[in-house]
Amino acid sequence: TMSGQRTHEVLVLIVGGGLVGLTTALLLRHHGVAVTIVERRTSTSPQPKARRFHTRSMEVFREIGLAATVHEAARDLAGHDHMAVGRTLAEAEQLPLWLPSGDGEEVEVSPEPPCLIAQDLLEPVLRAAATEAGADVRFGTALLGFTQDAAGVSADLADGTAARCAGLVGADGARSGVRAALGIGRSGRGAVGEPAVNVYFRADLADVVRGREFNLCRIEHPGAPGALVSVDGRLRWVFMGADRPDQDWPRVLRTALGVAAPDLEVLSVLPWQPEMLVADRYAAGRAFLAGDAAHVMPPWAASGANTGIADAHNLAWKLAAVLHGAAGPALLDSYHAERRPAGWFVADHSTRYTARFADPGATDDPGLAHPFVLAAGGFQYREGALVPAADEDPEPVTEFAPAGRVGTRVPHRWLGAARTRSTVDLAGPGWALLSGGAPVPVVGDLPSATADLDFLAPGEHLLLRPDDVVAWRGTDPGAVPAVRAALLDAPLPAVP
Repeated sequence: TMSGQRTHEVLVLIVGGGLVGLTTALLLRHHGVAVTIVERRTSTSPQPKARRFHTRSMEVFREIGLAATVHEAARDLAGHDHMAVGRTLAEAEQLPLWLPSGDGEEVEVSPEPPCLIAQDLLEPVLRAAATEAGADVRFGTALLGFTQDAAGVSADLADGTAARCAGLVGADGARSGVRAALGIGRSGRGAVGEPAVNVYFRADLADVVRGREFNLCRIEHPGAPGALVSVDGRLRWVFMGADRPDQDWPRVLRTALGVAAPDLEVLSVLPWQPEMLVADRYAAGRAFLAGDAAHVMPPWAASGANTGIADAHNLAWKLAAVLHGAAGPALLDSYHAERRPAGWFVADHSTRYTARFADPGATDDPGLAHPFVLAAGGFQYREGALVPAADEDPEPVTEFAPAGRVGTRVPHRWLGAARTRSTVDLAGPGWALLSGGAPVPVVGDLPSATADLDFLAPGEHLLLRPDDVVAWRGTDPGAVPAVRAALLDAPLPAVP
């Protein structure tokens, strides 16, 4: 470090003040960890970017008391859940909402509905909440470099200070400087499909879309093929199409809209290439990757943003447990063991869904994950901070049939007639015990609940981690303290 530089001690330094960095900070504060966020930009993103936040992401915001705030900030797009399709916007028709198949009984997937909110509206909400929660949030401050030793990380910041921290999280996007500095490569399909462009524009289209509100509308006009995205459902829109340089965008947009739109104003034109790339390692020493720094994927249903929030939820409780001395450092190995396969799974499926959307006539993809598996965090961890059940069938992927299997998020069921408290609310920030039918003995300091649940036999118990994932399933609650202690301290199988 430079001589005379002020060094401040911080438990965790987060690099990147976007959606994932801010969520990581909020979750670490929820666990009582001191956090500094540095972001080289001076403000949150001016681009709408991701817009669809799944039920699982909303459950994470629910845990930290922010779900209602996020839903309120999202009110402009309430009711815009449909897809639409047409030659132009003026001719487009809403498609029926997708509902789960089955015996007519509607599956309630989550205590939280999904939420449509543009990232440029959500990020300021998260930034204000992080500051209020006691995080040291520094926009306009770049990370210049960092070194690691056995005891921690030393980072040099562009504001002339240095930070000495026990952990560093790189949430600094697809071109992550943290990932580059750690020398971590990426694998995957690379570029997917043609170069694309996002044209962000303003036009008052309220009268055109009234009664046909949508989240995304596929435009099939041969002169302007692409998709139109609602940012606020009235004035702000994004057109996603093929990147052809030197386009007369106002003319192309009016063709796609099928109306004169005299007030149309192009705000920005961003070329981009859909890619599928996943970091080969999610951690090196005391540095961790989360969000786009760890995985990039086509923007199907905002999969990248939602997967980044799940990364943060997985990492935060583990970092907190180790920093508070409640767990051995081996627990941190489970972050890579669990989240890399999850990141690969979602990136692969978002690529396959995108291909199917681009070519509606394509033959069916038989192994495609059920949409609720992606939206409700239905991926099953097969190794990590859990005790795999020897005789258990794996979690299905092509249908949504959660059953409280080890390595999955606990299925949502309401506890009690008031329908205000869900099984998903039991854990976080601590662990919890969920028991079927029979009265449950008190186990240490664990909050517990007993309920008649369709997925738990009387006398069966689930040990829930702070991220709502089932860590153990069994009939002897007396084993729980030893199981939890082993999971927090035991060395994990080495991950190649």
